[in-house]
Amino acid sequence: MEQTSKIFVAGHRGLVGSAICRRLDAGGFSNLLVRTHGEVDLSDARAAEALFSTEKPEYVFLAAARVGGILANSSRPVDFLRDNLLMETSVLDAAWRHGVKKVLCLGSSCIYPKFAPQPIREDSLLSGPLEPTNEWYAIAKIAGIKLAQAYHRQYGMEAISLMPTNLYGPGDNFDLQTSHVVPALLRKFHEAVESGAPEVTLWGSGSPRREFLHVDDLADAAVFLMECYSSPEIVNVGVGEDLTILELAEMIGEITGFRGKLRFDSSKPDGTPRKLLDVSRLTALGWKARIPLREGIRQTYEWYKRNRRAG
Repeated sequence: MEQTSKIFVAGHRGLVGSAICRRLDAGGFSNLLVRTHGEVDLSDARAAEALFSTEKPEYVFLAAARVGGILANSSRPVDFLRDNLLMETSVLDAAWRHGVKKVLCLGSSCIYPKFAPQPIREDSLLSGPLEPTNEWYAIAKIAGIKLAQAYHRQYGMEAISLMPTNLYGPGDNFDLQTSHVVPALLRKFHEAVESGAPEVTLWGSGSPRREFLHVDDLADAAVFLMECYSSPEIVNVGVGEDLTILELAEMIGEITGFRGKLRFDSSKPDGTPRKLLDVSRLTALGWKARIPLREGIRQTYEWYKRNRRAG
């Protein structure tokens, strides 16, 4: 990419899209194309076609998606499967039709089988059954990966796909009904401290192990790969280390100043027992994550408090 290249960041208001915009801006890329969902609904093929026909972007970061945690996936399966399929199809087809030089697609580590060997290699894809609590989103993302590979095989379009591990950071979703684990715990502990609650109840057993990547690290990896990677083979993006949900909760409790007790509701689902990515392919390309988990969560908590006060 040249610094004057026209770059479309789809989903620029979301956690990932906003981080990619920050990274591009810091790198001197001055010709960014962004549209809100209200301006262009990318799940509408005609709207996507009109945008690409008019604006003619050269590069596309496809960060637009419908995302959420276990509760959201379980209660709204149609939204997660349908909306993501439509966005992927509309954007990739419009990109091909209008000669986009390269598309970067964002997947998720939840695409891998529930009991994949750990750490999870990229070739584990489609080697076993998915985790039922997020299979709707996972199936949509797998379809998007395969569609990108199909455009590469049939038409030679450059399209790469990144599989990030669990993300967190500024701009995250802190709604307890739809959020992922880090923002949900930050909010729960913060509100417990404010109210003086003696305990905080968390879903599951606390034993599942998870890996967490700061979204600014993901954005840096995305720009790095957009500039130096062209294979249709997927690439894991993570830190190569994990911890239990209990350990994460204890860390967040310390950061937020919570001094009460933790209680786990074992009647609620745990999800996949472990989800650690093998990041050797990305490391061999020359990229590693830089933001330590504790420091990244502390920064995210400060962002949450500032924005919560601001409404």
